[in-house]
Amino acid sequence: MAMTEPLPATPSDAGALLALQEAVARESVFVGELVAELRKHIIGQQAMIDRLLAALLTGGHVLLEGVPGLAKTLTIKALSQAIDARFQRIQFTPDLLPADLIGTMIFDQSNGTFTPRRGPIFANLILADEINRAPAKVQSALLEAMQEHQVTIGETSHPLPEPFMVMATQNPIEQEGTYPLPEAQVDRFMMKVIVGYPSATEERAILDLMTGPPPSPVRPVLHPERLLRARRMAQAVYMDDKIKNYIVRLVLATRQPKAHGVPIEPYVQYGASPRATVYLAMAARAQAFLQRRAHVIPDDVKTIGPDVLRHRIIISYEAEAEEKTADDVVGLLFDHVEVP
Repeated sequence: MAMTEPLPATPSDAGALLALQEAVARESVFVGELVAELRKHIIGQQAMIDRLLAALLTGGHVLLEGVPGLAKTLTIKALSQAIDARFQRIQFTPDLLPADLIGTMIFDQSNGTFTPRRGPIFANLILADEINRAPAKVQSALLEAMQEHQVTIGETSHPLPEPFMVMATQNPIEQEGTYPLPEAQVDRFMMKVIVGYPSATEERAILDLMTGPPPSPVRPVLHPERLLRARRMAQAVYMDDKIKNYIVRLVLATRQPKAHGVPIEPYVQYGASPRATVYLAMAARAQAFLQRRAHVIPDDVKTIGPDVLRHRIIISYEAEAEEKTADDVVGLLFDHVEVP
């Protein structure tokens, strides 16, 4: 059963936790302002907004999967405007070249030398639209940027601006002209978020918003410098050893399900890597910060855990034969691993 109360702190830590709670409450004030600004332009999709904010607080990258027309691109663009960051949208196509993404060397006839011309990857927030339409060479160039926060043009490595975050979209129903993303690259995305349809009430509100007078432009409510400060505060959110051990048990159970009493062994071909452990802890801290708490509770892990784990579990042929998805496996995982 998930806990809803904070884990008790030892008396010696009480003063430090109180000071940390005050600092988190002070630094997280912008969250309400940012969400309120986004709500003027985005109807519903609260889970997607929360995951994008969690990624911003951790420096992680997000893969959004959903059919066209669910406001994925609109949400990402509005978010970049609300934090006053440099935004670049890159439409991935089969004929895209690495130079179209990172830039290339240009020959300068005036002095007979080559100089680098930077590509659109040199921005704070990158929208990789329909990322699975680009070939392997482009994905390889993007992988370096995502992992190292730098790109190599010619023989020189160029650092990318901070904050730097890739938000990619892909359409799950269209296969023509697409390339499956390499597993190594998929693992670099902190979260894979499944974007669903709006409710009837939300769809009516969307109709009123999109067919009425155009809304006012998105107002910047957060600057990148303050975001970087909030990141440091989110990293300082307290996580008890019991929560850390819970996260480790969850990830180990994807690799050794029988040893942890989780009935998923026939459905898992490969379990999650240690990167899942690190990202799950970071994401849980960010989730607590978004709730204006200075400590992590098990509910934080359970809330954001599926988005961190679903793309890191490679399901077996047996799972596909029984029509089991990675989400089904993750659901069994959280149902059976003991909560502290």
